[in-house]
Order: sequence, then structure tokens, then C-alpha cells
Amino acid sequence: MQYINTLLFGVYPYLALAIFIIGSWIRYDHGQYTWKAGSSQMVSKSGLRLASNLFHIGVITIFFGHLVGLLTPSWVYEPFMTPGTKQLMAIIIGGIAGALCWVGALLLLKRRLTDPYVRATGSSGDTLVIGILFIQVTLGMLTLIPSMSHLDGSMMQQLSKWAQAVVTLQGNPAVYMDGVSLIYKLHIFLGLTIFVIFPFTRLVHIWSVPLEYINRRYQLVRKRA
Repeated sequence: MQYINTLLFGVYPYLALAIFIIGSWIRYDHGQYTWKAGSSQMVSKSGLRLASNLFHIGVITIFFGHLVGLLTPSWVYEPFMTPGTKQLMAIIIGGIAGALCWVGALLLLKRRLTDPYVRATGSSGDTLVIGILFIQVTLGMLTLIPSMSHLDGSMMQQLSKWAQAVVTLQGNPAVYMDGVSLIYKLHIFLGLTIFVIFPFTRLVHIWSVPLEYINRRYQLVRKRA
């Protein structure tokens, strides 16, 4: 079990990150015409707006919540916030965002499976990605159950140490996963797997956030004389 723990949480994270970074770079360099979201809006708009908005609002909140929550060193927030308070905030905000994302992902998955026009023009890869994301959000929501049993923030601190050890390339980060509940491990493992499949799916469109639209000048559209 110790060997498996080291393999999954000490070696696999670096393999996943390497595939994520190198694979994204290679795809952008050699397959720019495949670098797209592959939206099905033109095929069928039925139920898309609600599902897409719920999913994206939820997943963006979850992403930045994990980013800040796991990678912020304890000395940054401890002067004005206890680990328990931080965990309670994560449970509340993460629970709300997770619920939004879960409902949105479920609606998107249902649309992919039941709408004949979307099914005809979509790919099995697109359906697989949405299915994996739905399972991942479900696992994330299930982690709220054990989180309620240790509101002192001890488990969050332990997971933060693991994430920070991975990012800072410390040796054997898997030691921080000892004693961690199975549901957390499943959630983390599937999260790492999403990094692995990222370069080979439509998820690459995340890199192309249209930030230039924020400062872009308005386009003037005039009627023809």
C-alpha cells in the first residue's frame, strides 16, 4: 500500500504535470486548427445557456478556490484567519460552487446523450470529458462529508502541504497523503488524470482565455445606406 501511495501521489503528479505542459505546447505548435472549444451551440441551443452558465460559474470558482486554498502558505493567512475558519469558508463557498457546477455538468451531459443533433455532430471524446468532469465534481461534493468531521482545518493543512510539495518539487510529497481518507485520494487522483488527458481534448481552449476583450475598443456597426 505504501508503494501504491508513493506511485499515485509522489510520482504520478509529476508525470501528469509533464504531460499537461509538454502536451499542450506540442498540440498548440502542431495542431492549432484543433485548438478550439468545439461548441455545439450552432447545432442546438436547447438548454445550453443555463447548463453552460451554471457549469462555468461553478468550475471557475472551484478552480480558483483550489488554487488559492491549496497553494497559499499558512503564514500568509494565519495572522488574520485560523485554519478552521479557512476550512469553513472552503466548505461553504466550495459547496455552493460545487452544486452549481454539478447541476450544470449534469445538464450538459444529459444534453450530449439525449439531443440527437448534438450527438450526431459531437464526438465521444467530448462526452467522455464532460462525464469525467461530472464524476470529479461529484467526488468533490462527497469530500464535504468527511470535511465536516474535522473543522479544525487539520486535513486541509495536510492536503495543502502535499500540493505545495508537488508544485515546489520537493522530494516524496506522498508522505503528506498518509492517513488521508479514500474519498480525498480518489478526488485528487481523478484531478491529476484530468491534467493527463487535458492536451488531447477540447479542454485546451482554457488556455485561450480572451482577456484582450476586456480592453478592446468597441466595434461600430452601421447600417448600409
